[in-house]
Amino acid sequence: MQARQTFCVSALHDNSRGTRRRRLLALGLLPILPRVSWGGAQQYETLADSVRGALAAQIAESAPPLRHFASDEARDAYERWMVQMSTRLVARVPEKRNRTDLLQCLDYECIRAGLDRQMVLGLIQVESNFRKYAISDVGARGLMQVMPFWAGLIGDGNVRRLFEMRTNLRYGCVILRHYLDSERGDLFRALGRYNGSVGQATYPSAVLAAWKRDWGYP
Repeated sequence: MQARQTFCVSALHDNSRGTRRRRLLALGLLPILPRVSWGGAQQYETLADSVRGALAAQIAESAPPLRHFASDEARDAYERWMVQMSTRLVARVPEKRNRTDLLQCLDYECIRAGLDRQMVLGLIQVESNFRKYAISDVGARGLMQVMPFWAGLIGDGNVRRLFEMRTNLRYGCVILRHYLDSERGDLFRALGRYNGSVGQATYPSAVLAAWKRDWGYP
């Protein structure tokens, strides 16, 4: 009986603290911390100087993410894709301008890295559910849950920039392309390496399922 009473008092205390915290947040007196993501993480690996240099060059390129179209048909196809993907993203990214920026950048980075756009949308959904400031329990950051060590390994060392949409997508796509090349095009193993769970089916299966279920596109 005593244990039950202790539990009840503790629960009431926790509820009271929760109520106070919500009031302070509403008044702007407490910071809103990033929501946590529980995805896996890429594993640190020693890279040959040539590989590291090539990856660093891909990260450093500063060209704006603008598509150039060879024909009116190609432009029309892109615009149809944008409209449909934006509609699917509404529940996760409510602000239209943010959806447009995300899709434009994702399209550019995927084409640049030779990745399927729909697959990468599925990966982002599994990794962060499109939360720009997501942090995993092992420290992976942003939309594509990039581990901070990559900023020092192939970037400028600025870990905070991994929360920037374009920077995060650039890193994520370059890293996934690196894993695909290392695994000779084996997407299942490349996804496992991206998540730090190579050889296990759970993560690759989740990404492939999200791709097929939510992001399939002709």
